[in-house]
Amino acid sequence: MWGNIAIAFILAFVVTFVTTPYTIKIAKKVGAVSEEKEGRRAHRKSMPKFGGPAVILGFLVSTIYLLIVMSMENSINLFDIQEYWKKLLGFFAGILVISVFCVVDDIKTIRPITKLMGQLLGAVCIVIAGIRIDGITLPFLNLPQIHEVTSVLFTMLWIIVVTNAINLIDGLDGLSSGISIISAISLLVIFVLNGSSIISIVLITALAGALVGFLPFNYTPAKTFIGDTGSNFLGFSLATISILGAAKTYTAAVIVLPLIVLGLPIFDTVWAIIRRLIKGKSLKAVFKADKGHLHHKLVAKGFSQKQAVLILYGISAIFGMFAVILFDSGIWKALSFLLIVIVAIVSGYKNFSVEKTGNEQYECTQCKYIYNPKFGNEKNGIAKGTKFDDLPEEWSCPVCGEGKEMFQVRE
Repeated sequence: MWGNIAIAFILAFVVTFVTTPYTIKIAKKVGAVSEEKEGRRAHRKSMPKFGGPAVILGFLVSTIYLLIVMSMENSINLFDIQEYWKKLLGFFAGILVISVFCVVDDIKTIRPITKLMGQLLGAVCIVIAGIRIDGITLPFLNLPQIHEVTSVLFTMLWIIVVTNAINLIDGLDGLSSGISIISAISLLVIFVLNGSSIISIVLITALAGALVGFLPFNYTPAKTFIGDTGSNFLGFSLATISILGAAKTYTAAVIVLPLIVLGLPIFDTVWAIIRRLIKGKSLKAVFKADKGHLHHKLVAKGFSQKQAVLILYGISAIFGMFAVILFDSGIWKALSFLLIVIVAIVSGYKNFSVEKTGNEQYECTQCKYIYNPKFGNEKNGIAKGTKFDDLPEEWSCPVCGEGKEMFQVRE
C-alpha cells in the first residue's frame, strides 16, 4: 500500500509541477486571465487563472497509471461486486462535465446559475455510477440505511455544497489549494485507519500530490490562480472521494468525518448564503459576490495576505486533526485536543500579536517596493509622514500596481 501511496503522490506532483508553467502561457493566449473587479481581489493587475488543468492532468495521470499497474499485478479487481470500474467511470465523467463548464467560465465567464447546472450534471454522473451516501450512524442519529431517493438527494447536495465551498474560499493566493492539501492529507489518514479501499487511498493521495505540485506557483506572491476549473475540480473530487473512502463502515460516521475535515470552507459557504439572503432578501442575492468571507475579514482586520492564509491553514489543520482523533480515539480525546488548542491560542495570543505603531516600513510582496511613512509617496499625492494605515483604500503600489493587501510589514 505504501508503495502505491508514494508513487501516486510523486507522479501527480511531478506532472503538475512540470505542466503548470505551460498553463500560464496558455492562459494568456486564450484569455483566461483574472481582472480586478470591485476591489474584491488581492491583486490589482491581470493574473493567469488556468492552473486547474495542470492539477487535473497530474491527478488523472497518476490515478490512471496506478490503476493500470495494480490491475496488471492483480492487487485490485475493478470488476468485482463493488463495481469500481463503474464508479470510476462516473467520477471521471463528472470531472469532464464540470471542467467543460468551468473552462468556458475561466475564459469567457458564464452566469453562476449556468455553472451550477454544470455542477448538478456532474453530481448526476456520480449518483448514476452508484457512488452514494447510503446511511449515517451516530450516537444521536442512527440511520444505517436511508431511502434511495433521500440517498440520491443527500449525495447530490453534499457534492454541490463541497464543490462551492472550495470555490468560494478561493480568494487569496494559495488559500483553496493549501486548504485542500490539508483536507486531503486528513482524509488520507482517516482512510488508512479505516481500512478503506486502496482505490480511494490512491485517489486522495494523487489529489494531494497534484496540489503540492501546484502550490509553489500559487502561494503568495502568486504566478497563477487555480481558476474556477481548478477550484470546482477540487471540491467535486474531495466530496466524491470522501464518500468512496468512508463507505466501508458505518461504525463512527459515514459523512460526518469528511464534514469536519472540510469544516472551514463549508462554514464559510453556509454563512455566505445566510448573509447574502439576509442582506439581499432574495434567492438571486446568493449568487452575488461580496467581501464578507473569512479571508476578507482577516485582511480587513489588518493581517497581510500571507498571514491571513496561514491563519486559515492553521484552522483547517485543527479541523483535520480533530476528525482524525475523533475517529481513532473517540469523542473525549477529540474534545480534549480541542480544549488544549483553545487554551494555547488564548494564553499565547499576546505573544503572537504585535502592536503596530503605524510608522513601520511596508514591503510589496510582488515587486519588493518599500513604502516608508517618513517619505510618503508625493508623486501620487501622499504627503510625508502619512502612516500606511492612513493611505486611501484605492492606493496602489507605484511600481507594480498591487493594492494595499499585497503589502506586509518589513522585518
